[in-house]
Amino acid sequence: MISANNIKRKSWIKYDKNCDFPIQNIPFGVFKTRNNEFHVGSIIGETLISLKNLEKHGYLSNVGLKNQTFHGKDLNNFLEQKKDSWRSVRNKIGDLFDIKNKKFEKEFISKGILFQNKDVEMVMPVKIGDYTDFYSSKDHATNVGKMFRDPENALLPNWLHIPVGYHGRASSIVISGTNVKRPKGQVLPKGESNPIFSDSKLLDFELEMGFITGKGNELGENINIENAEDYIFGLCLFNDWSARDIQKWEYVPLGPFLGKSFNSSISPWIVTLDALEPFRVSGEKQIPEVQNYLKFEGKKNFDITLEVLIKSQKSKPSLVTKSNFKYMYWNMAQQLAHHSINGCNIKAGDLLASGTISGPEKNEFGSMLELSWAGSKSITLENGEKRKFLENGDTVIMRGYGINENLRIGFGELSNTIVK
Repeated sequence: MISANNIKRKSWIKYDKNCDFPIQNIPFGVFKTRNNEFHVGSIIGETLISLKNLEKHGYLSNVGLKNQTFHGKDLNNFLEQKKDSWRSVRNKIGDLFDIKNKKFEKEFISKGILFQNKDVEMVMPVKIGDYTDFYSSKDHATNVGKMFRDPENALLPNWLHIPVGYHGRASSIVISGTNVKRPKGQVLPKGESNPIFSDSKLLDFELEMGFITGKGNELGENINIENAEDYIFGLCLFNDWSARDIQKWEYVPLGPFLGKSFNSSISPWIVTLDALEPFRVSGEKQIPEVQNYLKFEGKKNFDITLEVLIKSQKSKPSLVTKSNFKYMYWNMAQQLAHHSINGCNIKAGDLLASGTISGPEKNEFGSMLELSWAGSKSITLENGEKRKFLENGDTVIMRGYGINENLRIGFGELSNTIVK
């Protein structure tokens, strides 16, 4: 039972009803205090909770955790444990901060369990071992195919049969708030036959979601789609920064390399799959029929509204696109089952990203490449500035939330600024 999802529950911590982090969310992350002390934590409203100190003072002693699970600098010790432990901890946090337990407020303050945003710095929540990026939005893949291949046959022959993906670079994944340095590399100017070395002129965002895995399969074994979600701890916002001109020159025949590996960024809070249960929906019917190992039952997509805003050095944040995670053609269970079908071992702390999430409408496209249709037109910011691709000083802000008549579960913001 997921008691933490109790829609009627109220907390003794006060927060705005439209906040991203009500007591029904209870995401997980890591923050650093002013004296450089690291805390694995959670958040309700705008109040951060030190799970390290909850554990230290015995408040988590009856949830089946291994000793000092929350005493490290990342979530990996917690990820190594089973889904039952993840659920038990989240349920326990919900109980401790339920309004019926307001008696704990003074205790928690005196024992250094509660913190405010202004007093801490969010850091990478997970030590990421491996990172795979998929290409699982049909609308995005179709748009790219129309721009660069045959508009009548936009999807490559394999696309409707497998969740296409590539192995990315884990070392350059950074937390929200980290500046993104404009990359340099080889580009091929239009009409030329030889490349030049240059700053990227076509810097882009890609609106994605990422999911973090728990302890997975042994090498040589695979994860069955029936229980694939048991290996998914939770989700975050993900920006797969892309240098389109570098990417265009290098990607044949082996796919993305330097046009991607210079930077990717994630939001600081990992929202558990359990917390997103109220937002499950059915995805698009998959035609042709998929292979048996990719067949699934039930609702595997999630109705999560996604927004991207651009703030220039002269403008306020301007909404440039609004998409939804529910548009994904290939779901997370299929991605994980496919990733491991050859016996590839998944480990705790791996990051698997969705690929650019675009919807069917032009205002739902998940990249500047699509919004500007390969640079053939501009988008206009609130102050009248034009953009085809991103400029130095631009801040890209991503937001995500599930919402219904009773509940809002959000991811906070993912925000990074481009520097020269």
